[in-house]
Amino acid sequence: MRYLTLLVLALFVLAACGGNHDYSPKPRGYSRIVFPKKEYQEYDGGCPYSFTYPKYAVIEPDKSSNAKPCWVNMQFPDFHATLHLSYQPVTTKKEFNQLTEDARTFAFKHTIKATSIDEGIIAYPERKVYGIYYTIDGNAASSAQFFLTDSTKNYLRGALYFNNEPRLDSVQPALNFVKKDVEVLIKSLKWK
Repeated sequence: MRYLTLLVLALFVLAACGGNHDYSPKPRGYSRIVFPKKEYQEYDGGCPYSFTYPKYAVIEPDKSSNAKPCWVNMQFPDFHATLHLSYQPVTTKKEFNQLTEDARTFAFKHTIKATSIDEGIIAYPERKVYGIYYTIDGNAASSAQFFLTDSTKNYLRGALYFNNEPRLDSVQPALNFVKKDVEVLIKSLKWK
């Protein structure tokens, strides 16, 4: 009886192993992102500039070792993203040229991973705000960078980074959402 039970059990196991060999793994899924309502507030942190930023973002001073006064980080905790803003007073034409060249160099360092880098001119002459916006497409570490200046005394550079591995397919919805906030910042920037 014992041998008969083992034989039947072995037949069931062998029957379960055969059959359909058409197995394909499920694609990797990503968490659903719930986007907050777009509400904005004014930033005036005692620096020579002010701008509008979203209420779901947190602005804190840059704590890196090479940080200068008026360098701030705008954190987007829900999206694990940071917009690094670095301010530099401009004293000479040579210094201004060097700062704008540095911004271009920093943006184009992402050429290795980027599929394209587009430059867009920023010009708000009524507020004396000028600059260039770099849109970096592909799996680059930074997807958006810009600099803003009044061409004489003030220079502000921004770089958006997500705090995870750059995979555009998983970051794209949050990137599109945060880029709109970056555009609001640029359009609302005022020099003091």
